[in-house]
Amino acid sequence: MSPAKLILFDIDGTLVDTGGAGARSWSWAFEHLFGRPVDIGRYSMSGMTDPAIARATFTQVMEREPTPGELTRLEASYQAVLPDYVASSQDYRVLAGVKELLERLTGAGLLLGLTTGGLEAAAHAKLGRGRLNHFFLVGGYGSDSEDRVALTRTAIERGERLLDHPLDLGEVIVVGDTPLDVAAAEGVGAVSVGVASGRYGVDELSAAGADHVLASLVDPFPGVSSSQT
Repeated sequence: MSPAKLILFDIDGTLVDTGGAGARSWSWAFEHLFGRPVDIGRYSMSGMTDPAIARATFTQVMEREPTPGELTRLEASYQAVLPDYVASSQDYRVLAGVKELLERLTGAGLLLGLTTGGLEAAAHAKLGRGRLNHFFLVGGYGSDSEDRVALTRTAIERGERLLDHPLDLGEVIVVGDTPLDVAAAEGVGAVSVGVASGRYGVDELSAAGADHVLASLVDPFPGVSSSQT
């Protein structure tokens, strides 16, 4: 494994737990626009992109496909209240080892980015309360694509533009807490690191094909040499 030059992190369940702020924001948006409060967990799974969650939930609740305009309004309404729900969440927390690892990697001059199914503004709202936004200079978001492979590829392309040179995909690490994160890394040819800090355990992430699996980000991080840190 080559020393890493770009490390991309998922957000929910990997860096932070918002204590249900996202689900409450989706419920508010559905009730505000369509008079239907929803339990988003009934229609989505960990690792889905925000546009995919919106589409799948709308289809199930409204029993028809949404129009592009309806999806736009729904996503905008979700983003309108998410910062307040994050700010007021009693159970919001930055997960174990996160700040220490990000400080160490940034201090070593490594480029850090995001690969998240969240819409871009929503992603930064979730990170803002934990004062984590400054660590990440590039990203791929659910607002770039409903497909996690495509948005991860976008994050890598943005990293290459910032570094001003192409990256060998063996130098790119994708970190996430779900099998969908692992599949996204595999889909672009990057190195996958599964972190059992969310809904999935070590065995499940190993079974999903992760190149490396950590119990949490307190564990020694792979692909970073001692000379880099």
